[in-house]
Amino acid sequence: MTHPITASRRILLIEGHPDPGAERLNHALVNAYAEGATAAGHGVRRIAVGALDFPFLKTAEAWHHGALPPSLQPAQDAIAWAEHVVIFFPLWLGDMPALLKAFLEQVARPGFAVGPEGAKPFGHKPLSGRSARVVVTMGMPALAYRWYFRAHSVKSLERNILGFVGFAPIHETLIGSVEGLGSAGVARWLGKLGKLGAQAA
Repeated sequence: MTHPITASRRILLIEGHPDPGAERLNHALVNAYAEGATAAGHGVRRIAVGALDFPFLKTAEAWHHGALPPSLQPAQDAIAWAEHVVIFFPLWLGDMPALLKAFLEQVARPGFAVGPEGAKPFGHKPLSGRSARVVVTMGMPALAYRWYFRAHSVKSLERNILGFVGFAPIHETLIGSVEGLGSAGVARWLGKLGKLGAQAA
């Protein structure tokens, strides 16, 4: 069944799990979103961060003046192309995996994600005009993460990275207690992600 849409959008899906294995729940969630979006007529591109080979940034000098690794040029091109970006990752030690953080640090360079003068909170935001969604899986209940831990790492990603470079609005989907979902629970979440994909939301 396809879902009616008023206009197609260009959607980039960033699979942030360091393990690109097809058996991961994150991979299934990305597939469900992509299938819903494609069926509804949206354009979809995908980046599997775990399948990329790139170095970690180690100095401010490298971020400001170093060359983008050639393996990440397609990623920057895809972000520039996209109107809506969805980032998927598992919560590890209360935060996004280090590899995903390293990816974002590499691609969010001056002149691309922030003004060429570097990071200025009220300066020009080159990636304005794009919306985003963050989809996070975790072992703890999602309500505990949202209310007890204040969803700290997700809020930091939304405010200090995505919002800082111009993304708005930014929405989130928190999927908790993943070890206890069972096949029925997984199927429900796949259905929800498929609907979000169809809505480009």
